[in-house]
Order: sequence, then structure tokens, then C-alpha cells
Amino acid sequence: MANESLNTTGQNEEVRTNKLTFEDQVIKKIAGIASNEVQGILSMSGGFMSGLTDRLRSTEDITKGVGAEVGERQVALDLRVIVEYGKNIPSIFQETVAKIKKAIGDMTGLEVIEVNMHVEDVMTRAEFDAKSKNEQAEEKTSRELK
Repeated sequence: MANESLNTTGQNEEVRTNKLTFEDQVIKKIAGIASNEVQGILSMSGGFMSGLTDRLRSTEDITKGVGAEVGERQVALDLRVIVEYGKNIPSIFQETVAKIKKAIGDMTGLEVIEVNMHVEDVMTRAEFDAKSKNEQAEEKTSRELK
């Protein structure tokens, strides 16, 4: 959301100041998309409650597993991820931080001052694909029953 406010000085002169701000959801979405581009991250994880809400929606929320604190010039992010088994997690973390900082900086001009990544699980690609397939089948069945 962009705002323009009007300030007056002691001499009754009008001085306009421009201000650009972003909803937290916008920053979370940019971070989520950038994170999904990193090889080795299978999924962003939102915990139990997010899993319940995902079952009620037909599409996955790209901001799931991303927390953001957005200031006027800086951003701090918390990520919850599921990583592919056998991959180098510190390398994945470094690549994720670099991609997020670049995407948010290029798109918003904000400085990312902190990225915390919490690895909630590791899975093989086959395990993850099987779990995803099962969840989609359950979701389809529950929609058909309604």
C-alpha cells in the first residue's frame, strides 16, 4: 500500500512526503516463491494448523511456513521447511538466503536483515511425492463427500 501524507511547517507551507509500504503477506509471498526455487527444499511447512487449513483449501498457500516482520526499511524472516534427504542443508540455507535477499531487494527495495530457517523434516523425494499424492487423494475424497 502506498501512502502520501501532507505535513505543514510553521510558516503554513505545505510539504508532501511520499511513503511506500508493503503488507506482510506480500513479503511472505516473495520469500515463499524465492524459497521454492531452491533445489533441495521439498516444501515449506506451516505446522499442524496450517495443515488443517490446507485440507480445506483447494490450492496450496505459497506463504505457508513463512513468517515476516516488516519495517519501513528492513525485513526479518522465519522459514519452516522440509528438506530433501541427502542434500547439504547449510548450502541450501545459504542459497535460500541469497535468493530471498535478492528477490525482496529487487522488488521492494527493502533490506533483509535476518533469515532464520528451521528444518522441520527431511524426506527422500519418493517419500515426499508419495505423501503428497496421498494427501491429494484424501482431499479429493473429502470434496466428493461434501
